[in-house]
Amino acid sequence: MPLAKAATTLTNFGGTSAATPLIGAFLADACIGRFWTIAAASVVYQLGMALLTVSAALPQFRPPPCKPGGAAACQEAAPWQLAVLYASLLLNAVGAGGYRPCIDNVGWGWGLGVPAVCMGVSVAAFAAGYPMYRRLDPAGSPFTRLAQVIVAAARKRRLPAGDVAAAALYENDDLDAPISMYGKLVHTDQLSFFDRAAVVTDGDLVTPTDASSGKPSPPLVPNPWRLSTVHRVEELKSVIRMGPIWAAGILVITASSTQHTFSLQQATTMDRRLAPGLSTFQMPAGSMTVFALLAMLLTLFVYDRALVPLARRVTGLDRGISFLHRMGVGFALCVLAALVAGFVERHRRAAAAAAGVTDAGTSPLSAYWLVPQYALHGVAEAFTSVGHLEFMHDQAPESMRSTATALFWLSISLGSYASTMLVDAVHRWSAGPGGANWLPDNINHGRLDYFYWVVTMLQLMNLVYYAVCAKRFTYKPVQLHKEAEEEEGRKALVEV
Repeated sequence: MPLAKAATTLTNFGGTSAATPLIGAFLADACIGRFWTIAAASVVYQLGMALLTVSAALPQFRPPPCKPGGAAACQEAAPWQLAVLYASLLLNAVGAGGYRPCIDNVGWGWGLGVPAVCMGVSVAAFAAGYPMYRRLDPAGSPFTRLAQVIVAAARKRRLPAGDVAAAALYENDDLDAPISMYGKLVHTDQLSFFDRAAVVTDGDLVTPTDASSGKPSPPLVPNPWRLSTVHRVEELKSVIRMGPIWAAGILVITASSTQHTFSLQQATTMDRRLAPGLSTFQMPAGSMTVFALLAMLLTLFVYDRALVPLARRVTGLDRGISFLHRMGVGFALCVLAALVAGFVERHRRAAAAAAGVTDAGTSPLSAYWLVPQYALHGVAEAFTSVGHLEFMHDQAPESMRSTATALFWLSISLGSYASTMLVDAVHRWSAGPGGANWLPDNINHGRLDYFYWVVTMLQLMNLVYYAVCAKRFTYKPVQLHKEAEEEEGRKALVEV
């Protein structure tokens, strides 16, 4: 598979895998419950792993192996072979799965077969515990409530703004109790168009009917598609306010996806020996990501143990710094990581040319020159991804905190798809005479460094966009219930 096509296939799979949790969250909350959602997804994922194992283990399902950068051109996979691969990846994605086998020495058959068997065992163990699980009935999707607010406001769009401002907006603590256990959202002046949904007009309140007797029973209840409470209106406003900050995380994933994909290709052309001249052991190219993981784990440890206590004394915040500041640091590091990757690639390409291995062979440059860009991405992820997820969980309405996690994964999905579009656009835009472009199959003949610097500019613009959005962001206003206030007071005493 050509390099650009392989990169876009990988990011498309990552995007689809990251988007499916949103579908799963809806099914679990509104339709079939969490147990059956997990059970169905596990079975689908198991089918995908089995099909992927077959496509990797049997020679008939893949093109013959070839050496990247060799004299002979690599044979592309046949359409039916790609169909089997895409079907297995789609099943994995629908099952909300992802896999990271990095086994170079025993082959992909074992690398995918072992996880497939383990997944089968785990599915069986999960199903065996069915009698002991506490199963909750679906309580309704929060997306339905958001849609009800939008529809109710649209129906009353002709109400004069002055009448809306003077009206007593509808509140019903009993109705909101299941979705506001710790506190209710109070009215804000932002996005005032949606306040129309909480203005009571003729026909908004109806008399419920007792299903058992067929007789009407007071009191009046609101028609949810015509009238919403202030709390539910503010839920929608909170989600909309989160939107620009949420969107800023998409391009960060785009940069991370493209860099990890092409860094793998860089590593395959470099000297991966642990100790050149002393050892023949080569680190698998796919295992280079361990440096990003180690950097992320070390950053999380230092951040929690050292930086947070120090920042807490300065800012007075329990978390040390706000979610927005934490994400901002990560965004800045993403810019630096892409910039460093461009300079490292220029050095790698020059080393290959000087050694005369541009067409084939291994560059004398050590693959550990890639460690700084991997490490910077790991540190950036510790700030960006953790801060982004915490921000979504904290600022999402109380009833949508589970869904907020799915929205976080949706940003990863969109970032992966954006990576696909970016690689495809650069591949087409940079095409020159004779089929030359920045991202050829042999990266020694391309200009991957230019591509990294394009990513750097995009990240820089995204950082400016994020800074503007963070400066204008307004945190959700919450009025805690009495029990929640007492619990917060006890926490404060314990901390003192």
